[in-house]
Amino acid sequence: MSSESQNRADRVPLTQLLAGEKGRVYDLKGESTVCARLREMGFCETAIVEKVGGGYTVLCQVCGTRIALNSRAADHILVEKIEG
Repeated sequence: MSSESQNRADRVPLTQLLAGEKGRVYDLKGESTVCARLREMGFCETAIVEKVGGGYTVLCQVCGTRIALNSRAADHILVEKIEG
């Protein structure tokens, strides 16, 4: 598997991270107003986000702040998993 293919495989919506896993925001998908609001909350590209827990509501930590998002909003956040 090439490096580029491996990188794509590591990119998942925030909802697919397990509790305790971290990821770097790679991209925001969806309507521009939703993406703009997510960026205002700290989910800008390259930000590190940790999923604390969640099901329908995703609790995560970004920029030193814990934020709860509904799963529809969290699906707009594409992250690259960070190992370790």
